[in-house]
Amino acid sequence: MKFIISGKNIDVTPGLKSAVEDKIGKLEKYFTPETEVHATLSVEKERQRIEVTIPVKGNIIRSEQVSNDMYVSIDLAAEVIERQLKKYKNKFRAEQQAGAASLRTDFFEKDNVEEEDEIKIVRSKKFDIKPMYAEDACVQMELLGHDFFVFCNAETDEVNVVYKRKGSTYGLIEPEH
Repeated sequence: MKFIISGKNIDVTPGLKSAVEDKIGKLEKYFTPETEVHATLSVEKERQRIEVTIPVKGNIIRSEQVSNDMYVSIDLAAEVIERQLKKYKNKFRAEQQAGAASLRTDFFEKDNVEEEDEIKIVRSKKFDIKPMYAEDACVQMELLGHDFFVFCNAETDEVNVVYKRKGSTYGLIEPEH
């Protein structure tokens, strides 16, 4: 695995770099040697945050963990990524067969996936999408009490999504061209 480690408001000391490489490096048994791991360490007041992103052809495996100790955050991120890998093993297996080869083949040979972790869509909704501005979509989302809202953007005439973010802010997802 190739590590790309950066810091925001923090100096990435050799000890922190070593901790990231050791903890996340334990996951190398799942990945091919050329897999890149992007880790960003940041500090805001008492919050020690690590964001780990591992691009795996066609997908992104990601974990963002916050605690009051950076080493604890690193441990938590490694645990979450390993759990994600095990949970979505069948999905990755299908992509592996379709040519996405960032994960090691022996990862797929160990078949210990629990069926209860399978993704099941239990409800489907259809609704009329009316053109509206992003701000109006946020108001509609609040009125419905939802965390996200799908709408047709009146400015671009494309399907967009607004969503609630931490700190009482909103996000907008638009298609990329």
